[in-house]
Amino acid sequence: MYDGQMTFVEHLTELRKRLIIVSLSVLAGGSACFVFVESIVTHLLALAPAADMVYLAPPELFLAYLRISLILGIVITAPITLSQIWYFVRPALTRREKVTVAAILLGGSFFFAAGAIFAFHVILPLTMRFFLQYATPSIQPVFSFGGYVGFVISILVAFGIAFELPIVVTMLTRVQLVTPPMLRAARKYVLMALVILSAVLTPPDVVSQLLLAGPMVALYELSILFARIVSPRSLPSRWSEE
Repeated sequence: MYDGQMTFVEHLTELRKRLIIVSLSVLAGGSACFVFVESIVTHLLALAPAADMVYLAPPELFLAYLRISLILGIVITAPITLSQIWYFVRPALTRREKVTVAAILLGGSFFFAAGAIFAFHVILPLTMRFFLQYATPSIQPVFSFGGYVGFVISILVAFGIAFELPIVVTMLTRVQLVTPPMLRAARKYVLMALVILSAVLTPPDVVSQLLLAGPMVALYELSILFARIVSPRSLPSRWSEE
């Protein structure tokens, strides 16, 4: 514990301590995941049952296994990482700032996890079905396993970040860069953009489009609700609801 009057060198020492704890925990988590990596890969392959997997260079499969293990190690040790961030910044915060930072850390983690889970169980199956439907008797899908793992990770991360919308809007509202009237005024344009994007990214059926657009619309409405809760009551606004 320290009282916020630390020197620059002491801050660096404390930061190094936190980074070492995080690094060791990720290493331990990744090592544990590597033991079960073949079972994990089985779940990944189930997303594309119609495709054959190959690896194109001697180390590709091993490196892909390491990549999967490291990513999962980061995920399962996220509570340790968040706690170390909290312990490092907490002494310099006021009571109100502590509440704000804690809410951002916990809320951000929840929404990122929700986005990744949604992508794995809904978006990835839809995406793979869409791309695999172009296979023909003379052109069969054969994927590089390393490339396939990179594709899956990119989708999970993208949707994890996309689901951070309520947290981002809440932060922007607190610093008075956006207001609830501004968000409400832009609602119809955002909804139109989400519907068009869903139609482009999903197979040509209404169910798939709703599965993609629905959560994003719900997140935007939730963002407006959060903005109303945290918006300063005295904040003047030049925006009016249409």
